This record gives sequence, C-alpha cells and structure tokens, in this order.
Amino acid sequence: MPKKKKKKVRRFYDYSLLFTVVFLTIFGLVMIYSSSSYMAQINYEGNAGYFMTRQAIIALGGFFLMILISKMDYHWYARFSQLAILVSWGLMIAVSLFGREVNGKKRWLGVGPLSFQPTELVKITVIVAMAVLITRIGRDVDRIAGVARAVLIVVPLAGIVAANNLSSGIIIAGIGFVMMFVASKKRLPYALCVLAAALILIFAGPIGHALTAMKILKPYQLNRINVWLNPEAYPSTGGYQVLQGLYAIGSGGLFGKGLGESIQKLGFVPESQNDMIFSIICEELGLFGACLVIFLFVFMIYRFLLIAGNAPDLFGALLVVGVMAHIAIQVILNIAVVTNTIPNTGITLPFISYGGTSVLFLMIEMGMVLSVSNQIKLER
Repeated sequence: MPKKKKKKVRRFYDYSLLFTVVFLTIFGLVMIYSSSSYMAQINYEGNAGYFMTRQAIIALGGFFLMILISKMDYHWYARFSQLAILVSWGLMIAVSLFGREVNGKKRWLGVGPLSFQPTELVKITVIVAMAVLITRIGRDVDRIAGVARAVLIVVPLAGIVAANNLSSGIIIAGIGFVMMFVASKKRLPYALCVLAAALILIFAGPIGHALTAMKILKPYQLNRINVWLNPEAYPSTGGYQVLQGLYAIGSGGLFGKGLGESIQKLGFVPESQNDMIFSIICEELGLFGACLVIFLFVFMIYRFLLIAGNAPDLFGALLVVGVMAHIAIQVILNIAVVTNTIPNTGITLPFISYGGTSVLFLMIEMGMVLSVSNQIKLER
C-alpha cells in the first residue's frame, strides 16, 4: 500500500504585528524629518534630512535583522542568557568608566567611529534572563526564594543603569515586575507595590528633598521634580522644554496645524525629534493624530497578548510578555513626560523618536516576538 504523505504543519506568522511595526517606523521617519528639518539645515550645512537619513539606514538594517531573527527557533536565545548578563554588566561598567559624556551623563559607549547605548541591550538581556529563570523555577515563582532570584537578576542591573539613566533603570525594573506579575498566582504583593509607587509619585516633592539630603538623589534629579511640580517657576531653565511642549500640544487643537507646520519645532522645543516628538505630533496632527498613534500602540499590545496566549510554551509566552512590558512602559512614560504627568525622565517614543540604538534593538525584540508567533501551529 502506498505510504500516506505526512501533512505539512502550518505555522502562524503575525503579519498584522509586522505591518504595524513597519507603519510606525515609516511614520516615525516622516515625523523625524518634520520635527528636525529646520534645525538640521542650520547645524548640518543645509542637510534637512540629516536625522531622518541616519534613522532610515539603521531602521532598514534593523528590519532585515528582525526578519532573520523571526525565522529562528526562539529557544536558542535561552542558551546565551548567562553570557548576556555578563556582557551587559561589562558594558555598563565600561560606560561608567569610559563612556562618552553628554549633558553631564555617561550613556554612550564608542566602538571606533560608532557609538551605542548599552542600556538597550540590558533590556533584552533582562527579558531573556527572566523568561529563562521563571520557566526553570516553575511554582517557586510565588515563593521568597524564587522572588529573591529574580530580584538578584533585575535590581542590580536596573541600579547600575539608573545611575546615569534613571528612565531606563525604571523600565528595566518594570519589565521584571510585569513578567513576575504575569507568572505569579498572587496578586496582592504586586498591587501593594503599585500602590507604593503611586504614593511616591504623589509625595514626590518631600521625598525628593529627603533623598537629596541623604545624597541618594543628585541635585539635577531633584530639580526635575521641582520643575514637574511647578514648571512656570522655571520658564527659562528646567521648565522651558516642558512649557514649550505643552504649548505645542495646546496649539494643535483637534486636527492640528498640518504636517510640517509646527512652530514649536523652530528651535523652541529643544531636540524636538527625540523625547518631545509626541508634542510635535500633537501640534501638527492634533488630537486626532495623537489618538491614532496611541491606538496603534494599543493594537500592537493586543497582538502581543494574542501571541503570548497561544505561544507553544511558557518560555515563549514570557518572552512576548517581556517585550510587551518594555513597549507599554516606554510609551506610557514618554507620553506622561510630554504632558507633564510625571517628572521629565528623558525617554524616547518607541519606533518614532530619533535614536539609532533604540530602533535597532526594538527591531531585534520584534524579531523575537515574531519568532514565537512563527512557532504557533495552526489547526486545519
């Protein structure tokens, strides 16, 4: 009798997530050009597309890297989790000792003519290392020993990052927190942590002064808290960027002034293509454009949840949850900073703000998520 042919396994690949990433990246390039063209012409010999071109080259390289990673078996990442932790520690120590100082902070590490921010690698390291740890310890994730092991991975890395980049330190701690929360059956301890964070935010002023007196916070960090509480009191110093960003948001109205018609980008909002790009989106595209951007990120998070819920195993699900936590926390913090809901922490809007290191490592993370989706088997 003739042998029956084995049915070829059909696998899922989340093209909806892929197209969302592509759309956000292209939209980001448009907004980078719009927000930076004036200052680029002044500072780079009339080259209005200086920032957009640099971002586009790195984004294109990152896109091909994302596609390559998405076709790999995601279990392969687990083999290098310990090595990634060691490399991350080495790079962060190197930044502290030899990093390039910009605005009084060492965040960049130079390799020949190139430079990058190692903190972006640390985020991926924490995602993979936590996924490996939680998968291995299983039910111990709810026990003190399991929590202690997670803390030993996340907190030291978050601490060394926060020394020169508080916002990234918060994100790294947040990634670990969300991954533990999702894996745990206990909800009360995590709810209490969220409540404590809210109380710290409410009483940020007195706490900030106390921590500065104890030399835990640096004076510039306390100044950011004071500016956040009363930006009008610092109109020409720390509050300048915040106020100009709020002016941009307020002047945009419902549908904005039109693409490329921002006034605040003409030197009023410093580095408008970076952390404050959301304010230029609000000014040029209005509330409608801002809501559309937020909707795209919400849709992206929905795709993450869909992939995590159907992942072949716990390790794959946790990888996706870690990436989701990173994107969600960073988007929330960026918009909160721009709208002066929280103190200015200097954080980019994923895929949209200018930053080659950021977009490259975000593409790597998207490749990891797509590799998990590609292992989901479709039933006939």
